[in-house]
Amino acid sequence: MTSRTLLLVAGPSGCGKSRLSRAATDSGGVASLSLDEFYRDLDHPGLPRTLGIVDWDDAASWDCDLALETIARLLRDGSTEVPQYDISQSKRVGSRVLDLGDARVLMVEGIFAPPLLAAAHAAGLPVEALWLARHRSTNFARRLARDLKEKRKTPAVLLRRGIAIHRSEPQLTRDAMTAGFRPVGMREATRIVAELAGQKRTAGSPRPSATVA
Repeated sequence: MTSRTLLLVAGPSGCGKSRLSRAATDSGGVASLSLDEFYRDLDHPGLPRTLGIVDWDDAASWDCDLALETIARLLRDGSTEVPQYDISQSKRVGSRVLDLGDARVLMVEGIFAPPLLAAAHAAGLPVEALWLARHRSTNFARRLARDLKEKRKTPAVLLRRGIAIHRSEPQLTRDAMTAGFRPVGMREATRIVAELAGQKRTAGSPRPSATVA
């Protein structure tokens, strides 16, 4: 049975979580899962609202229990069905089977990784946790450019949401550190992922310890 590491990657929207995930998956030894797939549908009762619109940055807009159940099955069985969510439509549009194969690392990334970390600890899942620490003005610009290109929401909503996230980032970072995340830059995160995936280790670097068999 393959021994696997659960790696949670968090950070403000636009900091490069998805880019890190794609690069790591392409390099081999890593399977990835985006927590965006576990958003609740727009018609779900009781969604949190800010300034009259759904606050998709509030953890109440997201299904932590389903995410945790899915991750636990992946680590145990190596394969399971995961939802597919369309952000532009604000609803789940289907599902797919995620098979980890021989991957030694399951990288789970998204803005809701901090509350998931506490749930993973409570469930007894061994886990590593990284926070991508990048300048918030850079995050703002990248986030807005990405969301406009992908037409995730209307431009007005994206701008209002972007300004709110920009203001909240310092507190988000403090909360993540309190939760147990380690702040790293993109280069350091790439190195850590490579080590966990069994690629070439850097001399003097610690060996990964959070694994499940």
